[in-house]
Amino acid sequence: MIINSLLDNDFYKFTMMQAVLHSFPDVDAEYSFNCRTENINIAQYVEEIDEELKNLCELKFHSEELTYLRTIPFFTRDFIDFLSLFRLNKNHVHVSEGPRGNLDIKIKGSWLLTILFEVPLLAIVNEVYFRNIVKVPDYRGARDLLDKKIDVIAENRDIFKFADFGTRRRHSFSWHDKVIKHLIEKLEPVNFIGTSNVYFSKKYGIKPIGTMAHEWIMAGQAIGVKLHNSQKYMLQKWTDEYRGDLGIALTDTIGIEAFLNDFDLYFAKLYDGVRHDSGDPVEFGHKMIEHYKKLGIDPRTKTIVFSDSLDFKKAAALAVEFKDKIKVSFGIGTNLTNDFPGIEPLSIVIKMSRCNGYPVAKISDSPEKIMCDDTEFLGYLRKVFHLN
Repeated sequence: MIINSLLDNDFYKFTMMQAVLHSFPDVDAEYSFNCRTENINIAQYVEEIDEELKNLCELKFHSEELTYLRTIPFFTRDFIDFLSLFRLNKNHVHVSEGPRGNLDIKIKGSWLLTILFEVPLLAIVNEVYFRNIVKVPDYRGARDLLDKKIDVIAENRDIFKFADFGTRRRHSFSWHDKVIKHLIEKLEPVNFIGTSNVYFSKKYGIKPIGTMAHEWIMAGQAIGVKLHNSQKYMLQKWTDEYRGDLGIALTDTIGIEAFLNDFDLYFAKLYDGVRHDSGDPVEFGHKMIEHYKKLGIDPRTKTIVFSDSLDFKKAAALAVEFKDKIKVSFGIGTNLTNDFPGIEPLSIVIKMSRCNGYPVAKISDSPEKIMCDDTEFLGYLRKVFHLN
């Protein structure tokens, strides 16, 4: 089995799941898979992926896992009680070979009951693919590359803080485990601050990292509020749920300009900072600094979490760029958990495509990351938020 624990998932899936339980328990959702890497035939492994999906849906939360989750202060008793009864239902997922031989994955059902599928399914697709195309992985070469990353951190130890964000596109579970263990052994906690993976945060006693994903903001486009208020509505619902905890806002669901228009003095003071996930990171960072200054907020009191396709040299350059201007940290994924000599990692995603039967969209600040299966709605969303 590739997934052996329901904790083998990103922390922000659990934080969003609790908020969905409390605010949107009757909302339905649909998710779609997309492979951005060209000329890749993943569909030939449909049967293997489907078998791993069956295994995933047989898992439940064990008592020691629930005990661990209870140690996280902002998880509520009713949420943990709900998880004690929870299982993923395979009837909510359809895996098949789509048009032109592409892998097709559709997830459909209650948002509350389907929200935990995305990350383990992506991890399954990755591991099935790589165990088939790379029969003898070059672990020594991958370890050498990892040590070079650690050298980059050592050269910038006073300003470099990062977390592992590598679950969804990792080479394998076992390699992911080895990477985290090696980082803990070689780095100080001030530099390696935690992991998005809840299983490994429990196993190694390190901090689970994460707040919200794009689907949180996207769902607001279809839950009955006016569209032009949807982003502000979901930012407010988040603060209603967590009351000052988990204060990093995601900026690019509808693009940075729309976000800044909504991220007024109230939200800018309320949230501890923001996460960057598309577009030019240097330009973004300076825009956020100027936005805080315009609002009369010292940007040095706020944080930017950079998380868009980072490698360690890019992250180090960003740390230098924004030193003494604004606090920065990094979420590094694929380059950390799937960097092997001569092997191209996959760029695969599963994103919410519909909510309550209505289309939703992620516009992003990078054109290749735009996701929407309804061009008419995408155009309307752009018009409502005054985007080109």
